[in-house]
Amino acid sequence: MRLRASSVAIVQIVVAATGAYAFATYVLGHPAPLLAATVTVSSLGLVRDARPRRVLETVIGMIIGILVAEVLLLVAGSGWWQLGLALAATLAVARFLSPQPGFAIAAAIQSLIVMIIPTSSPMLRLIDGVVGGIAALLVTALIPRSPQRTEVASGEVLFTRFQSATDTIIRALRRGDRVRAQRGLEKARALQADIDDWRLTLESGMGIARISPFLRSQRHEIARHQRIWQAMDFACRNLRVIARRTVYLVDDRQPRPVAADLLADLGRGADLIAQSLRDISLEPVAREALRAVAVRLDPAVVLPDSTLGDQNLVAALRPLAVDLLTAAGMSGEDAAHAVPRI
Repeated sequence: MRLRASSVAIVQIVVAATGAYAFATYVLGHPAPLLAATVTVSSLGLVRDARPRRVLETVIGMIIGILVAEVLLLVAGSGWWQLGLALAATLAVARFLSPQPGFAIAAAIQSLIVMIIPTSSPMLRLIDGVVGGIAALLVTALIPRSPQRTEVASGEVLFTRFQSATDTIIRALRRGDRVRAQRGLEKARALQADIDDWRLTLESGMGIARISPFLRSQRHEIARHQRIWQAMDFACRNLRVIARRTVYLVDDRQPRPVAADLLADLGRGADLIAQSLRDISLEPVAREALRAVAVRLDPAVVLPDSTLGDQNLVAALRPLAVDLLTAAGMSGEDAAHAVPRI
């Protein structure tokens, strides 16, 4: 599974590294262009975040490390204290330029290579680093990783765990089970990591699709998924509110089937949105299913003789319905109008 997920990244690294090495060797005539290859490997990596911007930032960091080391070699020569000075200077410059720790580490590694491995041609390795950086950016565009497949998989993980949290809260409401309600709250809180993961893959996918001539057709779908992600970010926050209110209410161990049924109907709408990630034709189906629930979310109508706490729980479902309707493609204004005024 890991091998299949990393197959395109492996091809990118192999093509970029060998291409940069061959160009520096046979076209530029460099005798041992080590950095032409190492810069490509370090900048591309096997991580999911393969945005051109991230690749470029890593390349710049490594070139800064090479440049600082080459200048110190010319000024102070080589030796143990020169190596320490080059490392300190590289880390200081890199941390000043970028808040990302990886940026400084990438620069430091290339700086160490320059200081430790001798050469008779000053600044030759800087050219090798530039060649490696250009090769990395080229393969990012010409041999792109599959951004849509990756981000859809991340989105489906979020929806699966969203549904799991929702189902746990529903069971707690049906049984008046505080322990189960607490578990649902914990699951709802854990959704933030999945939200962040999906955002990262969406940003990476859009960045690749913008520069790759082979992925232009995916831009619209990725943009649609970004809209779904934004709405689901709010939906997850509102699910946490619902979970907290559920924990408080079921302390009396009384079942609340009306609220459970309404939340279950919203959960089914969320499941249709999840399916629409791969099949856009399901978006209108999800909208209609969610609209049918939204129009019923009047606490005074569905629970006319209940306590204020029970009515507030139903009221808490209203923002969740609006978020899910927005995720299903409805405008924010229309989604807000879909729920009855109270």
